[in-house]
Amino acid sequence: MADPVVSHAFHHGVHPRHHERLAAYWIEALGGPREYSRQYGNESFVLRLHAGNGEHQEMDRLANDCFVRALDDAGIPDDHRLRATLAAYFRWATDNMSSYPESAEDVPAGLAIPRWSWEGPVD
Repeated sequence: MADPVVSHAFHHGVHPRHHERLAAYWIEALGGPREYSRQYGNESFVLRLHAGNGEHQEMDRLANDCFVRALDDAGIPDDHRLRATLAAYFRWATDNMSSYPESAEDVPAGLAIPRWSWEGPVD
């Protein structure tokens, strides 16, 4: 939130339970229980939240840099495979969230939250 470019994504404010919802999303996406889908919605819902904001490659690049630094702040172990997998997931997810820059109306209905493994996206 301290980065002036990245924080622009939150200029409209955040949901009071944003951190809890984000954690549930990541847990599900990284292979854990499907609590996000049960409590909040599917991938179509998430993509619509992020759609219609135009192109923002520079902000996405900086967000990825911030995420890598946040791994240190969170005390994530200095394990190359773990950090590379998490960074790859975040880059992929950031690209995915930017898939519909024009309008939330462009997001297809019924998308499931994609799953990620040590090797990348799970089909």
